Amino acid sequence: MKQKTLISIVGPTAVGKTSTAIKIAQAFNAEIISSDSRQFYKEISVGTAKPTKEELTQVPHHFINNLSISQDYNASKFEEDVVSFLSTYFEHHDIAIMCGGSGMYVDAVIKGFDNEIPTANQELRDELNNAFALKGISYLQNKLLELDPKAFQTIDIQNSKRLLRAIEICLITGKTNAEIKRGIEKERDFNIIQIGLELPRFQLYERINQRVDLMIADGLIEEVEEVLPFRNMNALKTVGYKEVFEYLDGNYTLELCIEKIKTNSRRYAKRQLTWFKRNDKIQWFSPSEINKISLYIRSIIEKP
Repeated sequence: MKQKTLISIVGPTAVGKTSTAIKIAQAFNAEIISSDSRQFYKEISVGTAKPTKEELTQVPHHFINNLSISQDYNASKFEEDVVSFLSTYFEHHDIAIMCGGSGMYVDAVIKGFDNEIPTANQELRDELNNAFALKGISYLQNKLLELDPKAFQTIDIQNSKRLLRAIEICLITGKTNAEIKRGIEKERDFNIIQIGLELPRFQLYERINQRVDLMIADGLIEEVEEVLPFRNMNALKTVGYKEVFEYLDGNYTLELCIEKIKTNSRRYAKRQLTWFKRNDKIQWFSPSEINKISLYIRSIIEKP
């Protein structure tokens, strides 16, 4: 086994990744890298369920509040930044924890971002954008369902940018998104242990509903009002923000807005599980099984 180890902790939204990662980090004298693609942005905290101030003081965290929503960022850049960070971090530490539910960002670090993914074709993009403007998001959804049913099941189909990119990949390459991303994994100079957290569906959904209620109580509406001028930025095209924009536009009542956030959060959790369950290297646990998780990690890192 390689001496240095990255422990990746993944799972659906609200399953308990943050608290579990903190306990594991404390047990192994490690620091935490966030792989939640919305927690990077300093302007949005309530709707992204960032670790609390108390949690941030318990263990050093990285890649939280390090960007502005006005900055462009992607999984490829995240891979580059995290690998660079780890090269320095591992000079003084043996173990790092990466925690988050953004599957593409996690895979970028674990497997490497596939360089075979084609660059955008501007003519095609203009054509798709025009169709989107004329026919709405349902056109893009139906197009992706026709071209790549598996991608339709795993990406956020309410995110027009994600839909456009997935359709582009199919049309440019003639392959599905899974086929084009099936490249050889990059060799890392550190060991990787992959942990997944899951709960019975009814329990997870209850936690999601409670989290949404807490976000509203903690000021989600007010937070969205503050970033209203940036609503077209990709960082804000996500569950919890899209619905509040509709409420602020007068299209939803507050009650409907809250129900939409809960429903879309549950759908997002389902997509996250679909994404991560494809990876047979992930060992799954309940978030309450801290001792089991620790023993599993030790059985690997202490193996002769």
